[in-house]
Amino acid sequence: MNPILAILLQAAGSPSIIGSLFPLLLIFVVLYFFMIRPQAKKQKEQNKFIGGLEKGSEVVTNAGIIGRINKIEGEVITLQIDQKTFIRILKVALSKEMTDSYLSRHASKEESSPE
Repeated sequence: MNPILAILLQAAGSPSIIGSLFPLLLIFVVLYFFMIRPQAKKQKEQNKFIGGLEKGSEVVTNAGIIGRINKIEGEVITLQIDQKTFIRILKVALSKEMTDSYLSRHASKEESSPE
């Protein structure tokens, strides 16, 4: 038998358990930092947004309906979407991202329009 081949076969041996689990652990760490952690942060911001709602706040629903909060009753909010038009929605149907986007665009239009 070739001595170099014998040395390589002895060195190879069986892979260690740490070496086998390292790729799996690496995938979990990458998933945590790129998927789980940002989603948890976004959910925390959404919960803070919903907790800070008050009567008179202008909001946008997930369906894109824009309205002003008229009444808050537990998990149900009554939105005024026109002078005499009211709808009842669940708090979870409100979107922080869409509300922030709408309010920032609406504010920039008011600033740029001459009076």
